[in-house]
Formats: sequence, C-alpha cells, structure tokens
Amino acid sequence: MVRLSGRLICATREEALQVQAHLAEHVRRSRAEPGCLAFEIRPTRDPMVWQVDECFADGAALEAHRARTLGSPWWAATREVRREFRRL
Repeated sequence: MVRLSGRLICATREEALQVQAHLAEHVRRSRAEPGCLAFEIRPTRDPMVWQVDECFADGAALEAHRARTLGSPWWAATREVRREFRRL
C-alpha cells in the first residue's frame, strides 16, 4: 500500500479558482481508478491551500494515477499550483 499526504498551495486567486472549478471531477475520476483505496482533497482554513490525502493499493496504481492525471483537464488547469507531498 502507498499512502501520500500533502498540500496544494495556490499563489494567486486565479489558481485557487481553477482548483475549485476542477476539483470535484478530479476527485471523482481518481476514486474510480483501479487500485485507488482513498482519495481526499479538502480545503483548509487558508483559502489558498487544500489538504490532500491519497492511498493506493501499490506503486503501480499510484503510477497509473499520475499518468492519467497528466493528461487530464485537472492538470491542464492546475499544473502551476505548488504541490508538496510526502509518503507516509
């Protein structure tokens, strides 16, 4: 099992609006992926920061998630948003 925890950190209001606009679909698609055991992105007290917690069955499932994400509307809209993640 592979668990990640981290944050999305927006530098501008426009970045935050892009996260909000694409978040629900990104979460829905991520949760539907084979090997996705848990996938949460939720706002924090800071409107520019979101908490991210992910759990995948194995490294292959995580890599498949990353590959799918790179070709998604989510990535096209949020690729400039800073991401800080760590494996748990």
